[in-house]
Amino acid sequence: MKFLASKKVENMATSIFTELANRKNEALSTGMDVIDLSVGSPDMEPPSYVIDTLVKYSKDTTKYGYTLKGIDEFNRAVQHFYKQRYRVELNPDGEVLQLMGSQDGLAHLATAMIDPGDYVLVPDPGYPIYEQGVQIAGGNIYPMPLLAENQFLPKLDEIPEEIVEKAKMMIISYPGNPVTALANEEFFEEVVAFAKKHHILVVHDFAYSELIWDQNPQLSFMSIEGAKEVGIEFNSLSKTFNMAGCRIGFAVGNKDVLRILASFKSNIDYGVFYPIQMAAVAALTSDYHVLAEQVIEYEKRRNALLSGLEKAGWKVDKSPATMFVWAKIPAGWKSREFAFELIEKAGVAVVPGDAFGAQGEGYVRMAIVQRAEKLMAAAERIHAFLEKNSPPGQ
Repeated sequence: MKFLASKKVENMATSIFTELANRKNEALSTGMDVIDLSVGSPDMEPPSYVIDTLVKYSKDTTKYGYTLKGIDEFNRAVQHFYKQRYRVELNPDGEVLQLMGSQDGLAHLATAMIDPGDYVLVPDPGYPIYEQGVQIAGGNIYPMPLLAENQFLPKLDEIPEEIVEKAKMMIISYPGNPVTALANEEFFEEVVAFAKKHHILVVHDFAYSELIWDQNPQLSFMSIEGAKEVGIEFNSLSKTFNMAGCRIGFAVGNKDVLRILASFKSNIDYGVFYPIQMAAVAALTSDYHVLAEQVIEYEKRRNALLSGLEKAGWKVDKSPATMFVWAKIPAGWKSREFAFELIEKAGVAVVPGDAFGAQGEGYVRMAIVQRAEKLMAAAERIHAFLEKNSPPGQ
């Protein structure tokens, strides 16, 4: 008896990622050592006080029931974190919603807000869940090109009027994934004005809010006047405090939207484990010195990779943020060809840019989730690959 996936699931097929994983496994099966720069999962440890808190409350046998929602301590911790780190005032009763990770919230938001036929403006390139969440909800996607010549900011005035009239939501992310660009206050102010004029919900994914380099400012969309009227912002402890497996994050901002999302979530989950919530409280209310140390480490890694690539004759723009480098590939290559041959012939795994949208062609994403020495070794392998291999057809 054969069972078939729904049309929605079929449309979500990520063939590039599947093929990438298959090629990595094939390389490993031959005995090749693969340096994996494809997966965006933190390799650093959570702070010790986070682990200690998790252990402490895990021993309390009264804390193993459903939490149903974010506890008051968690909501107040988010309020404290946003005031301390981004100078944003939040009301913990209504302007903070706990999530099982920001991806969980992003996936559910479209179902909670979008009806079939509604349009959602999404970045291209963009994190896949943006588009997939809308597909699940039955909405329509309008990709907003993020181009180097525009500092990877969408040109809102170039979106067709007929699309704008049907658009109900717009998703942006600065710094983002895979494009690691930063936005400035002027752009966010333009977004607020655009959203007010066209009655569009703005969704800002701020998951990399603390992975910003070179003393660039940490700019929350919520710090912009009028942002709470038109939008919400997603954030997470996954990257900031290396708690990816704990699955805990939050959304802040517009009370009405958060109430709708909370109502939807009340039908499908029963809250985050209490000890994990308390571990998150410990992280969010710490003295944050570990965040500064983490920035130094990631900058060291980025610099090591880019220095090695430059020696290989491949000059890549310096990423200002996130745990990724968004690299324009050498001339003559297609993204998939370059990424797949790099695995097979050099034992270095990167993600082809077109996995994130049509505008990602010509790029690859590299994750700096390895120590600097390993990244230098990856650059040396790439150097040898580029010396020995020409683009197909040349």
